[in-house]
Amino acid sequence: MELVRGGTGEWYWSTDYVHGDLYEAEELFRMGHPVQSNRLYLIHYPDGTVYEPVPAIAGQYLGYPMNDNGSVALLAVNFPEGIIRILRFQPGELSEVAQIPLSAVKDCYNLILHTAPLTLTRTPGDGTFEIVWPEQIRFPIGERETLNFREGDKLYFTVWYEDPDYREETIVRSLRDGTILDRFSGDIRIMPNGEKWLVK
Repeated sequence: MELVRGGTGEWYWSTDYVHGDLYEAEELFRMGHPVQSNRLYLIHYPDGTVYEPVPAIAGQYLGYPMNDNGSVALLAVNFPEGIIRILRFQPGELSEVAQIPLSAVKDCYNLILHTAPLTLTRTPGDGTFEIVWPEQIRFPIGERETLNFREGDKLYFTVWYEDPDYREETIVRSLRDGTILDRFSGDIRIMPNGEKWLVK
């Protein structure tokens, strides 16, 4: 059981990883194997109510959930249908935010939701970063950079070093072209109340 990312103390999540992560499930499907859906549960704090917002269906796989202004954003990929769905869940209501053709991405490697606003990203591991939705943007990044969060037209990446001691740095990039706007020592953590703390 893990805390849903993105600044919430209200939601936790758990899944069974029946075929590993999303990318591993996609690899199995591409090799001609049947994909059994993983089951994703949301646990509400403090009452402990458990929800399974997306029913398990053959050929579907669910990615990591993300807090989105008090609701939970969910990523569901249906391999036989060739569709990526972004869903929003609040108790008693599941709605579709976007439907994207699976052909819009080379593969599901590091296909992850971020906020704010709600954004679907992909870091294919080839030295590039992609925004798949709501914009389509691609630019080069460093090999140890990982997107931490989006804040409007700024993207906050974390980069790690071992030279020889381990340390982290934050790089702020322009959404449009990846230009570095700022860089400083430490990593920014989004706390359960939404505050951003710089950890050095």
